[in-house]
Amino acid sequence: MDEDIRRALSHGQTIDITTTGRRSGRPRRIEIVFHNFDGRIYISGLPSRRKRAWIANLEADPHLTLHLKGRRVTADLPATARVISDEAERQAILPRVAAVWHRQDLDAMIRFSPLIEVKVEADAAA
Repeated sequence: MDEDIRRALSHGQTIDITTTGRRSGRPRRIEIVFHNFDGRIYISGLPSRRKRAWIANLEADPHLTLHLKGRRVTADLPATARVISDEAERQAILPRVAAVWHRQDLDAMIRFSPLIEVKVEADAAA
């Protein structure tokens, strides 16, 4: 992987992701923030009882494109998502997200925030 891309992935930032619509099969692109904790990429969101379309899309097809769109690095990286529903794993990761966002509603985040781990394909942007 290109060193500039590796560096861009080493810290959280605003990105876009493209998923495949679970019913339409069409690309669906949204803006979102990722976090890098201990070399692993996570995407979360604010707590909501309603499931986000992007999570439902990834449950149906875990492939996505992660679009880096910084000033220094732009790249479209093929990746795979793993939806994290395990309570213990959510309790380990979401406090770190809450700290970054200065949120005080950790219990709500653990119960209702979307959470995925993203693995960028090893040969992406080589």
